[in-house]
Amino acid sequence: MTTITSTRQMPPARGGVAGSVRDSLVVARRNLIRMTRIPEVILFGLFQPIMFVVLFSYVFGGSLTVGGTTDPSVYRNFLMAGIFAQTVTFATAGAGAGIADDMHKGLVDRFRSLPMARGAVLTGRTLADLVQTALTVVVLAIVAVLVGWRIHEGVGKMFAAFGLLLLLGYAFSWIGALIGLSVRTPEAATSGGLIWLFPVTFISNAFVDSSRMPGWLQPIAEWNPFSATVQASRELFGNPGVSASTAWPMEHPVWASLIWSALIIAVFRTLAVRKYRRAAG
Repeated sequence: MTTITSTRQMPPARGGVAGSVRDSLVVARRNLIRMTRIPEVILFGLFQPIMFVVLFSYVFGGSLTVGGTTDPSVYRNFLMAGIFAQTVTFATAGAGAGIADDMHKGLVDRFRSLPMARGAVLTGRTLADLVQTALTVVVLAIVAVLVGWRIHEGVGKMFAAFGLLLLLGYAFSWIGALIGLSVRTPEAATSGGLIWLFPVTFISNAFVDSSRMPGWLQPIAEWNPFSATVQASRELFGNPGVSASTAWPMEHPVWASLIWSALIIAVFRTLAVRKYRRAAG
């Protein structure tokens, strides 16, 4: 009697940059199609930032001082860079939950049976989330204009500001990807993706001038990657609230924002892809 033992072998990963890019775009397309079939996810993602704009503009707008004035219209213009930044970074929780859901449902096992680049699953997911975030920012900008927000440095610098904001959101999505790969359920990924975002966004210059914070807290806010992007956006939009701080990120916010985002992507993409390979191994 002859016993035949079969061994399951994973197909070789598709090599080369071109193959990796192609695989990532295929996965991104799959996730975008999936998002369009669940429109309530997109709608709920729009409601939260719009709610923040209305609440902060009309509830706190007349009680906070910006540039020595409590004029609500001044605060609305000061506020919007912070709301944009908060919107793109809070998408991190959704990215982490989506990846955790794919892991929980065994989708990773299906992908690893295909001859595709190992990092394409994560890259495609983060690119799809970036597209959804960009659409949210467009809607949010329209609402901001309706409540009185204006730009004063031209269309070119406006697009540069939005580019920095989306780059920060993309960088943070890799943190969300790592969290999604590190937990067992989508619910845990959502909680884990939000719990660290609150101190990052509120210990910053997004909603108040960091110079009004306690002395020991100011350096934390000024060296916060989130603050650098908010400050850069305000400068490019021509909005009030440009800090007089001597901290390097506040004096060179555009460069600081680019450096922070690139560093976060380099570190957390490496960690997330390594975690994915171990989970899929």
